[in-house]
Amino acid sequence: MQRREFIAGLGSTPAWPFAARGQQAERMRRIGVLVLGSPDAIASRMPAFLQGLKEAGYVDGRTVAIEYRSAEGHYDRLPALAAELVRRRVHVIFAIAGPSSVLAAKDATATIPIVFAIGEDPVKLGLVASFARPGSNVTGVTFMAEEIAPRRLRLLHELVPAASRMAVLVNPNETALIESITADAQAAASTIGLQIEVFTAADNREIDMAFASAVEKRIDALSVYPSLFYFERRAQLAMLAARHALPTIYFDRPFAKAGGLMSYGTDFMDMYQQVGRYAGRILNGEKPAEMPTIHLTKFELVINLQTAKTLGIEVPPTMLARADEVIE
Repeated sequence: MQRREFIAGLGSTPAWPFAARGQQAERMRRIGVLVLGSPDAIASRMPAFLQGLKEAGYVDGRTVAIEYRSAEGHYDRLPALAAELVRRRVHVIFAIAGPSSVLAAKDATATIPIVFAIGEDPVKLGLVASFARPGSNVTGVTFMAEEIAPRRLRLLHELVPAASRMAVLVNPNETALIESITADAQAAASTIGLQIEVFTAADNREIDMAFASAVEKRIDALSVYPSLFYFERRAQLAMLAARHALPTIYFDRPFAKAGGLMSYGTDFMDMYQQVGRYAGRILNGEKPAEMPTIHLTKFELVINLQTAKTLGIEVPPTMLARADEVIE
């Protein structure tokens, strides 16, 4: 459209609708979503976040606008994207998928409220002063991945009791997790008499190499540790585990849906919904410094019975009874 036509178009528009739209835009609240991976990786979970917002009185596209900024897996892009959201003067930043996005947002602003959904200890990371009183502009929800990682090994051993050599697969870019996860894995393995190997993979080629190493080292079972990078590649991981007949446990339900043997982890839909409620409450005037960080303690076990049969594994009835979902 030429400039003259654009101005003429404005001139032909009645003044009052334009003013009304301006007032509506002024009232519209804005939430910036900062995600380490691709937007597709969180697409299935965002409706739960929007539902939480709705419960607090905010409807996407009507009373609140969502602006997405994705680092597409490049950690070094996060600071610039966080700074961009600050310049946009969003009212709340929702930082997702690992502590790196939250830390980038925290470094970018000490005034704009930040809510997070992570699997790490926010106190250890310096994000909050305490769970009860965060004390700054940051709060949110965590499921403390290092606490449930040993349980995955025990579940895997319960399912494959003859296993003596197990491995964990960790994303080396998750620097806040890798040391504690490795230590916890070693401790958990020793209590049940297992030898443990730690494999790392940060791209598709390294994932292939990790499975090849597992076969070479005669690993009996594998536990994949939380990472958005792995979540985005759940079909690849499930396929490799099937190809190498390697019993594997994952951290989220969609892995089992994609053909993985089983998963044990938090209910991410519930997690995102709770963060949505928090974001809405902040938009309503509450201060994140006084909103306790939520520590999720309920986890769900999902078993893919068809995959178990393909691997020749008989799932104990007691485990089936404990499962939150059994995929036939």
